[in-house]
Amino acid sequence: MSSSTKEKKVAGEGDRSASPVPSCVSMKSDRSMLEPPKLSDEPVNSDPRKQTHRPESPTPSGVSLKSDRSMLEPPKLSSEPVNIDLELQTQRPASPVPSGVSMKSDRSMLEPPKLSDDPVDVDPKFFFRNQTRRPESPTPSGVSLKSNRSMLEPPKLSVEPVNIDPRYLPTDPISLTTSKSYDDNLKEVIACHKANLKKKFENIRECVSTPAIQPQTFQETLNIDLYIAEVESEMLDEEHEVCQIEPDRPVNCDEIFKPLPGQDRPIRTVLTKGVACIGKTVLVQKFILDWADGRANQDIDFVFLLPFRFLNRMKDSQQSLHELLCHSYPEVEKLTDRFKYKDCQILFICLALDESNLPLDFQKNQKLSDIKEKAVVDTLITSLIQGSLCSSARVWITSRPVASDEIPHELIGKVTEVRGFTDSQKEEYFRKITEDEGQANRIISHMKSSTSLHSMCRLSVFCRIAATVLQQMLEEDNTQELPTTLTEMFIHFLLIQRTRMNQKYQASSSQELQKEVIMKLSELAFKHLVRGNFMFSEKEVKECGLDINYAMVKSGLCTDALNFLGKLYTFVHVTIQEFLAALYVFVCYVNKNEKALKPLKGKFKISPKHMTLDELLKSAVNRALESKTGHLDLFVRFLHGLSLESNQKLLQGLLPHTERNPESVNKAIRNLKELKRPNISPDRWINLFNCLVELHDSSLHEDVQAYLKTEGGHFKKLKLAHCSALANVLLMAKVPLDELDLKKYKTSDEGRRRLIPAVRCCRKALLSGCKLTEKCCEVVASALESPNSHLRELDLSNNNLQKSEERLFRGLQSQHCKLESLSLAGCKLTAASCHTLALVLQATHIPLKELDLSRNPLKDSGVEHLSSGLESLNCSLQTLRLVACAITRKGCELLACALSGNPASNLRELDLSGNNLEEPDVKLLLEMIKEEEDKKLALTTLKYT
Repeated sequence: MSSSTKEKKVAGEGDRSASPVPSCVSMKSDRSMLEPPKLSDEPVNSDPRKQTHRPESPTPSGVSLKSDRSMLEPPKLSSEPVNIDLELQTQRPASPVPSGVSMKSDRSMLEPPKLSDDPVDVDPKFFFRNQTRRPESPTPSGVSLKSNRSMLEPPKLSVEPVNIDPRYLPTDPISLTTSKSYDDNLKEVIACHKANLKKKFENIRECVSTPAIQPQTFQETLNIDLYIAEVESEMLDEEHEVCQIEPDRPVNCDEIFKPLPGQDRPIRTVLTKGVACIGKTVLVQKFILDWADGRANQDIDFVFLLPFRFLNRMKDSQQSLHELLCHSYPEVEKLTDRFKYKDCQILFICLALDESNLPLDFQKNQKLSDIKEKAVVDTLITSLIQGSLCSSARVWITSRPVASDEIPHELIGKVTEVRGFTDSQKEEYFRKITEDEGQANRIISHMKSSTSLHSMCRLSVFCRIAATVLQQMLEEDNTQELPTTLTEMFIHFLLIQRTRMNQKYQASSSQELQKEVIMKLSELAFKHLVRGNFMFSEKEVKECGLDINYAMVKSGLCTDALNFLGKLYTFVHVTIQEFLAALYVFVCYVNKNEKALKPLKGKFKISPKHMTLDELLKSAVNRALESKTGHLDLFVRFLHGLSLESNQKLLQGLLPHTERNPESVNKAIRNLKELKRPNISPDRWINLFNCLVELHDSSLHEDVQAYLKTEGGHFKKLKLAHCSALANVLLMAKVPLDELDLKKYKTSDEGRRRLIPAVRCCRKALLSGCKLTEKCCEVVASALESPNSHLRELDLSNNNLQKSEERLFRGLQSQHCKLESLSLAGCKLTAASCHTLALVLQATHIPLKELDLSRNPLKDSGVEHLSSGLESLNCSLQTLRLVACAITRKGCELLACALSGNPASNLRELDLSGNNLEEPDVKLLLEMIKEEEDKKLALTTLKYT
């Protein structure tokens, strides 16, 4: 044997088998079977006050039971035949385990006549209560949407007090009880609280309906499922071990707080992420109504919704948590002095973290423990999330991904993601909402023809807007040209709403009044959008000269929300606010309204009054890039679209005149292509690339296609805009890229960084020496966490990852991470980094076979941390490179102990070169190789000189 190297091949040894295909089947709850008493050996106590919780189902639940009244009356669920018309039951996809009938409500078991074939007279206000039979969904069920009317009116989820008639109380006894025994006063308060929420959510107005879309059609669209999955479920125990789950397990909205398989500790805090308009608010609404209606989560006594829009309005006020809740939910004031919050199971839902204007200073804020102690709202919320305040309560936070890191990672017990509609669900939605099959085919075909529109259709709200517009246009004139851009679609939507307003309120409105209302609403939209405000008081509405009743109710563009501060108003959806804000800015530009344009002036020395159109657009882009959350990106996209003369002609009734300035438009296109700005997320550049789509400019796309066909032969150097366009094209490709090697592209370092989003669609990513920023590493981490990730090999060597390693390592620990090879050589990692890497090696789901940590100052302390991972029976590592890591003889001894102590070790190659080790220093390792046949070690190659 050579003094430095010994190589031996083990016959018959192959690579580790691939993990099973990720599951996309949501298993149905066996509670839906006809004999639920058979599922538990515990005696059933018919006393409502002594009701026990249901046992955990051995399989993930995908069915939201409509009522647990069956728990109180088990004799009704006996094996006696029940006269039920199965054709009236909901259809469910095939399940790998036996299943009974998924009942819409077990109350029907007690009242079978409710399941008769009699036609149901459906009140449009009560879509959540009267469901029609749904067809099988082509994708796993996550959330059964109870009403798409809610998609455009999320503000209805505000903490408004509702005046309830005392007689309007749930008649179902289970609504008044939990597993605990409560006095009559508390039962009454709980019943009233549920009734308030139930009444509010059952009366949701439809703001985009047209005569072509009838109420019964709405019901058919209610059951299009949003897909929710656990993307990063990490609950750390005292040993800091990560509890894992099945890959890509879909989650029912009523299972949000269900512990993971094998996890004993209950989950207190859940974060649900999702891009704008994807359906997070719909998910919350479904959860609340199911709870208030007695269908799910009956162990919870109170649900308190706290939208950050609402909290922003009161961030400077001093009050206690009890005062906050009493003001927002008046029924809580009726509780007796004997009541303590810890005696009840409470859920706080903090809605839309991305809209928060609170500092959320978890480090400096006081940790409150008394619900009656007064403090600013920021301190109340941080104390609540941290658990010092109402420690027994559950907390559910929703957020866009860009703001999700505002909550310290260690405070989150479970992370889920709402992913919206898949391609098949998009088609299902349009077919259900369109009665005419030919018309539905035309709409689907048109949406597929536009990449930008089709990608937007995963947002449920955009599907509703698109369906409204395209149906109306096809019915008016089947030959007219349909919208191909986002701006065109929203212009037509605004015109439809204006026509509906005219038809509905002919006696009280005129064309001029409608124009005035729309422009004043647009002013309101812009003024508050630049401040990040999405909710407005009566005073702020009136400051824009708006009549409350006509503008906020009759326009169909806004909605109201009541709370103890007085009435608050909001647009039916944030995309409507962004579009109207862009319309206001463009009209002000046409009218040379200098004062109105000042918020966009920025560093421009030119007076807004004398700005050219291209200068206005450039100023708007710069202003948008200053936003950390990207809340102005869509506004800028709409503003570019409104610059086209063809779009201005559609708005002739609203604009004083059109601006025909093709030269300025061409300059705006050049500005977008040449735009530079340091430390901007690569994803944000792709957003801005879409502004070119709004301007009908496809030159970048054509250049990229030519580049790909010729493999860059006639391109001397890719410009920055080409790199963003190329990343976008690669992301849209149906077939993943085998290898993304950033060094092969002839471009600058910034250009390579703009290509980073393409890691989401490649199998092998070579990002060595690309000077990756924190923003770039965020994109890489999100790719590792994606259940659709194809990434198997990742080379991040020669990048300074000191500021980004925590985020990257969280991505590595995700249950969706499928990496087999990882290089972190020369990334300035330290011994502390090895602690987290050891957790990665211990994880059962990560098939990591090759790890290169060379040229990092890990030292022996780093090897000690790493050894804990090598000792794990779950470690699948076959190659480990620790070249030039300042390791001494002690480090060798630690490695020897780790490998000899793991009989299941797969490590075949260990490279310790460059550590100035002598043969005596690695004596133990050498002896292990000599005794390999006896110990059956996998190690065949050792390098140390």
